Amino acid sequence: MKKRHFSIVLLIAPAFFVVAQTASAQDPASRPKTAASQPAIAPLPAEYKAIVERIAVHTQAGTDGYRKLSELCDTIGNRLSGSANLERAVEWAVATLKKDGHENVRTDPVEVVKWVRGRESLEMIEPRPTKLHMLGLGGSVATPPEGITAEVLAVPNQDALQELGERARGKIVLFDVPMPVENAERGAGYGTSARYRVMGARWASELGAAAVLVRSATTHSLRTPHTGAMNYFDAKARIPAASVTVEDAAMISRLQAAGHTVRVTLKMEARTEEKLAPSANVIAELRGRERPDEIVVIGGHLDSWDVGQGAQDDGAGCIMAMEALNVLRKLDLQPRRTIRVVLFTNEENGLAGGKAYAAKYADALSMHAAAIESDSGGGAFRGYSASVKDESERPACLARLEQVAGLLGPAGSVNAELGGGGADISPMGPAGVPMLGHRVDMTHYFDIHHTEADTVDKIDPRELDKNIAGLAATAYILADMPGRLGEPDWRRNR
Repeated sequence: MKKRHFSIVLLIAPAFFVVAQTASAQDPASRPKTAASQPAIAPLPAEYKAIVERIAVHTQAGTDGYRKLSELCDTIGNRLSGSANLERAVEWAVATLKKDGHENVRTDPVEVVKWVRGRESLEMIEPRPTKLHMLGLGGSVATPPEGITAEVLAVPNQDALQELGERARGKIVLFDVPMPVENAERGAGYGTSARYRVMGARWASELGAAAVLVRSATTHSLRTPHTGAMNYFDAKARIPAASVTVEDAAMISRLQAAGHTVRVTLKMEARTEEKLAPSANVIAELRGRERPDEIVVIGGHLDSWDVGQGAQDDGAGCIMAMEALNVLRKLDLQPRRTIRVVLFTNEENGLAGGKAYAAKYADALSMHAAAIESDSGGGAFRGYSASVKDESERPACLARLEQVAGLLGPAGSVNAELGGGGADISPMGPAGVPMLGHRVDMTHYFDIHHTEADTVDKIDPRELDKNIAGLAATAYILADMPGRLGEPDWRRNR
């Protein structure tokens, strides 16, 4: 069972990027109150306000981030684990980080799963012939060469599937489960619908279904299918699994409700290679001036699905980390601790990169002051969510992040809730590393998530620069603070 972590969510208004805000960042009267009781903690060093303003001025003039993102996505493209494109991206990242003059640029080898999509199609035969738009789900098995032709039974949830009972045997089950509407702060109820993508094949196979289809996890569609990972877990039978568009899922449900029999032919050549493929995490550092063995990790995942360009997911997150380090180096801002960029491999369909990092550096995780992951796209900067394992550190950590919020934007607010962090950094959590998720406006993130439409043109260069500034400033503060996030009294560190 996965452990639950205390989380703090730090929301930072875009006002951070209006330089020369004069409100006192550490005046309690100028900050929103929080429900949690907080300890008295030492103030942040006064010079941080000027440093944050320097970073903001520098990035307002423009960074190299959008050019690098375009280079990654336009010249290399999508980067599925095990593909030649991903390894080209690894080489590109190493060369780019070295060109920018970073220290200890290297790769840490990681073995990753290699899933191959192959040719695929879905056609409705009854009540009328028509092509349906689909994408096989990552990890799915293939159909027989001739495909699977069967009646489709649409269900709105797992309970409705169970009610089918024997009627599901030999049929293709469609989970027509809408995703809750997106919003700026939380994105959408992704988990509500994604669980059907991940678990649907296992559930349907238990009733003898021949294959499974799932409605794409999005609230806005122009007949575009969304892929993503699925898992058979301990299923006794493995059946093919694919996503269909919102429009086609809704049509099938309407036809079924009107009394029509819907029959389709599904063809998929998908396969998972028996041998793991070689890949790597990419690492670069800005070494700390006083405590170089203490680490603040910032990063995203370099792999993507095999559709689109992987610009939002997660090219933008990788570029934010790479360019944040570049901004600090250009401004000659060397913190006490080391800031380490990690571009993880295989987040989308295995998390091998995150697991390998935590295993390789297991003995050094106690020296990791924090880990920040950016994996929510390139929308307007909104702040950080964070998970902290150690209960005794939670009040001070919450109070400390409120201080950071004050420096980044006087209109920011802090709330406490469970969750947060990021998938790639999650293997560090059990070792007590504070895990922060870089948050952005996700109102339209799931419009293009895991689709052919995830391309560079969906990223606003100005918003990308603001995210770079926010990440650079936060990483610097966390790496330079006299003590760590959960320490209320820094006197022993001075």
